[in-house]
Amino acid sequence: MEVSNIPLLSMLKDRMAWLGQRQNVLSQNVANADTPGYTARDLKPIDFEQALRNVASPNRFSVGLTTDDPRHIAIAPQGAGAFADVNTPDTESTPSGNSVSLEQEMIKVSDTQAQFQAATNLYAKAIQMMKTAIGRTGM
Repeated sequence: MEVSNIPLLSMLKDRMAWLGQRQNVLSQNVANADTPGYTARDLKPIDFEQALRNVASPNRFSVGLTTDDPRHIAIAPQGAGAFADVNTPDTESTPSGNSVSLEQEMIKVSDTQAQFQAATNLYAKAIQMMKTAIGRTGM
C-alpha cells in the first residue's frame, strides 16, 4: 500500500500543497505592494466537507481523461497549482489603485506558516506512528 493512499496523509498532503500555493500568492502581493493598480489576491479556502467526500469516495482512484497522442492537449491534474486564485477587492486602495495592505499580508503569511507547520507536524507524527506499528522505530 502506498503512503499516498492513506486518507489522513492524502488530506494533509493536499492541505500542505494549498498552503504552499497560498504562500506564493501572498508573496506576490507583498512584492507588488508598490505597483500601481495591483489588486491583492488570495486563494479560496479548501472546502473541508468536499475534501472529506473526495477521500471517502470509492472511485477516487479511477483514471480520468488521458492523452494517447503527443498532439493532444494534456489535462492538468489536481495539484499544487490547481487552486482557485481570487482577487480581494474588499480592501482599501491607495490613490494609485493598489489594494495591498502589508500589515494584512504579513498576518496572512504568519497564519499560513503556522498552519503549514501544524500540518507538517501531524504528517510526521502519523508516519512515526506507522513506523512504530510495524516495529521500525529506529528508521
